[in-house]
Amino acid sequence: MTDSKRHEQGNEVREFLSTRRARITPQRAGLPVFGGNRRVTGLRREEVALLAGMSVDYYIRLERGNLRGASDSVLDSLSHALQLDDAERAHLYDLARATASERRPPTATGRIRPVVLRVLDAMTDQPAYIRNGRFDILAANPLGQALYAPVYDSPLFAQRGPVNTARFLFLDPGSADFWPEREKAANDSVALLRTETGRSPQDKGLMDLIGELSTKSDEFARRWARHDVRFHHSGVKQLRHPLVGDLALPYEALDLPADPGLRITVYSPEPDSPERQALDLLASWIRTSRRQ
Repeated sequence: MTDSKRHEQGNEVREFLSTRRARITPQRAGLPVFGGNRRVTGLRREEVALLAGMSVDYYIRLERGNLRGASDSVLDSLSHALQLDDAERAHLYDLARATASERRPPTATGRIRPVVLRVLDAMTDQPAYIRNGRFDILAANPLGQALYAPVYDSPLFAQRGPVNTARFLFLDPGSADFWPEREKAANDSVALLRTETGRSPQDKGLMDLIGELSTKSDEFARRWARHDVRFHHSGVKQLRHPLVGDLALPYEALDLPADPGLRITVYSPEPDSPERQALDLLASWIRTSRRQ
């Protein structure tokens, strides 16, 4: 690992731990609050050390970015003291592995196996697409492409590929029309990208994307500074499609075990729901367009 990369990863650790510490008040941590003015609204370093059962000097070393040699029990204690959720705890472990210079899993190549493409195309009545950790859409079935038509049609991707939903969200003004809950979409996207940097700190394409968005979008840069992370497995996504209107689509996002770094997202509305009817209308439009 180069010195610059080690410094960069140390900064990542320091900022993650300090932002987690700053959000927890003594009252929330169950600590007594004595008189006098506190210079910080969150926990002091010595309070985190007390809660984690470690010396103040050792915690200071950790927060300065040096997680090298930190055992699982230390990381577990720190996770408990900082009240980390599952995604944050996993991110802390990823950061620890990165600073230990462990060999990282290979970055996704972007090549999708033919059998996976056949599975994707077999989903004729459910929009589905495959993306990598950088939010590049690498493949989509016809209904998935039609659902994401505003993204595919963005001028951002006229001269460059692949289609990338994070670029569209933060760099195309039309994204506000596609995502009615744009604030949530923006928060989720940044948190997922932050999570991915912990998993894949050596992914140059990922780092280039983050650098581009940080430079071109103040909205992205503000969120990036929060160091929020999250998992993204299932939920309901709100979309506004130019042909079929507002949609509240349940989805499942599934990792492809044989293709590390790739994930398939499938939208599956309830039978006879307005969303199902809207997707059927969109599928009919696809068939009509193909005949013309």
